[in-house]
Amino acid sequence: MRCQQQASALGLRAALLASTLYLLVGGAGVGSAGVGSAQELRGETPAGSEGELLVKVKEEVPKRKSDPIPPLAIPLSDAASLARIPDDVMERKGLQLVLDRKHHQLLVLKDGLMTRRFPAAVGTTGWETPAGRFRVFEKVKEPLWTHPVSGELVDAESEKNPLGSRWIGFHRDCKGRTGWDGEQYLDINGCTVAGFHGTPFRWTVGRAVSHGCVRLYEENVQEVFDLVRVGTQVTVLP
Repeated sequence: MRCQQQASALGLRAALLASTLYLLVGGAGVGSAGVGSAQELRGETPAGSEGELLVKVKEEVPKRKSDPIPPLAIPLSDAASLARIPDDVMERKGLQLVLDRKHHQLLVLKDGLMTRRFPAAVGTTGWETPAGRFRVFEKVKEPLWTHPVSGELVDAESEKNPLGSRWIGFHRDCKGRTGWDGEQYLDINGCTVAGFHGTPFRWTVGRAVSHGCVRLYEENVQEVFDLVRVGTQVTVLP
């Protein structure tokens, strides 16, 4: 997800959030604010919309041990993957995207036939990628990322940019989110946007580790970006 406007972060642990914020607020340009996964905050490896985003770390809560790294999804066959898709979705003409949230994979369908299938990182427990039927409403190539604390713009080529080289937005809401993210308790107020994007953390792809967005391998998100257009239908299966 992403934001154009500068976001602010409060709390004693704001410095920890600074380098790994992943929940993005919608906006006209491509900045972002949010929170990184618990594993990224610890430095581990495999084992939009208008308004201001406020990310606040709850300070007065009982200490809690960090959750374990979520496992990779169990692979499915092509037939089993297609069997999970509703009949009316399979009957649609043209190109569409179907995200299987349970099995952490993105399917590309054209005229009811699966043409591509990619592993994907989806939202973690309590921060699930929104399920339902949506449409692509924006595409951004080489997106900038706005640091939520300093307001610094981070280039797409930078290793500090969590969005990778492509952004494809498909969902927006302004309800805010609150809860445990696997590492800490957070309050997020403001408008958030969910979308597909690349990631410098390749080991996270295939796991439920994000704060709502869908991470793809760079080579895969670039392919999807070239296939879709604004208005392309996106179905997210629970």
